Amino acid sequence: MLTTTITLLLGLLALSVAAAASVGVLGIALSELFSPLPLTNAIGELAWGSSAEFLLVAIPLYVLMGELLVSSGVAGRMYGAVSKWVSWLPGGLMNANIGASALFSATSGSSVATAATISTLALPEQRKAGYNAPLFLGSIAAGGTLGILIPPSINMIVYALIANVSVPKLYLAATMPAIVLTGMFTLLIIGACLLRPRLAGKRSSVTWRERMQSLPHLVPPLLIFVLVIGVIYGGIATASESAALGVIAALLLAWYKRALNMATLSRAFESTMRTTGMIILITLSAFFLNFILSSIGLTTMLVDFVTGLELSPIGTMLAIILFYILLGCFMDTLAMLVTTAPLTVPIVIAMGFDPIWFGVMLILLCEMGQLTPPFGMNLFVVHSIRGEGKFIDVIYGALPFCLILLLMLGLMLLAPELALWLPSQMSVS
Repeated sequence: MLTTTITLLLGLLALSVAAAASVGVLGIALSELFSPLPLTNAIGELAWGSSAEFLLVAIPLYVLMGELLVSSGVAGRMYGAVSKWVSWLPGGLMNANIGASALFSATSGSSVATAATISTLALPEQRKAGYNAPLFLGSIAAGGTLGILIPPSINMIVYALIANVSVPKLYLAATMPAIVLTGMFTLLIIGACLLRPRLAGKRSSVTWRERMQSLPHLVPPLLIFVLVIGVIYGGIATASESAALGVIAALLLAWYKRALNMATLSRAFESTMRTTGMIILITLSAFFLNFILSSIGLTTMLVDFVTGLELSPIGTMLAIILFYILLGCFMDTLAMLVTTAPLTVPIVIAMGFDPIWFGVMLILLCEMGQLTPPFGMNLFVVHSIRGEGKFIDVIYGALPFCLILLLMLGLMLLAPELALWLPSQMSVS
């Protein structure tokens, strides 16, 4: 049964079937092959029941919040301000790519949206300042991955629904790893530019007066982040309600900047509908597949098989990490998450690992999937917006950041409290 499942999944991927369709077709095929009952009759009820989940409302709202900040020009001014404050560091604008990505991630929740936004803002500057193309492109692609790690993260909401864990606790667990990973990305750039100064490009000269004048452009995204996350941690609002507050704040900010018009709203709404449609369809297909896997007993069978191997918990986790690294080379990260989490989460729990901790590990592995060729989504986003040069440049630039992600995974294995300490200190549900 397991061999058939893997073969079907790989076959659908090889045929380039869309992620949502692959998940749905896999569920239907498994039902027809291994169930004596017509499980497909439950599709309508499952789709209705799962789509009525209140937490799903947060997804389009978080997407819309990020789109409004881009369309109103807030993101562009934020990037300019960050670049002024980090221009003195070795690597200059490459550090701005990481810093601006971290700030935008705190209001976006999407890796692809973060990479696309920062690419649009940063690539013209790269050409002017003569930065090393591969490392500069890699810094954008890597910075974009922070979009699914730094709260509010859409992928974390999806994982929380699948694993039945608390979204606020998951957000808290990701906070410290996100800070550490952002710092590690920055240290990589600084170290590379110190060792090979020609990578750093022309260092721009910025006065302290210019830096102080740019500070107001950093305030809006930080205030929105504090609002959205603060009301969750304070027990004032749920994740969905906080997302609605974030949208209201983004609208007020666009109005204050005199950018709230029909063109801005049209662009933001259209992009939000496209992104949300894709995410919700994949999520509904995942709920159906989860139902099929549970009904035919594959989940229980897999857990029994893995525990029967008598590997140590760490050995099992290393095998799971290797599995995700390989799968991330060929599969979209959201599809990878919704397809495999129903199988791996029971194994992880059976081995005694915390599902909250594993959620952060899984998001880190999804981040790596965004950077690993041949199908790393962030690589394609950066290259397509660049519109020139070789795709291999983006791959070369992203590889050092993949090593940093591997180092981060090792750190999480050695020190799980990096993720679990903060949730244990705060009483959130």
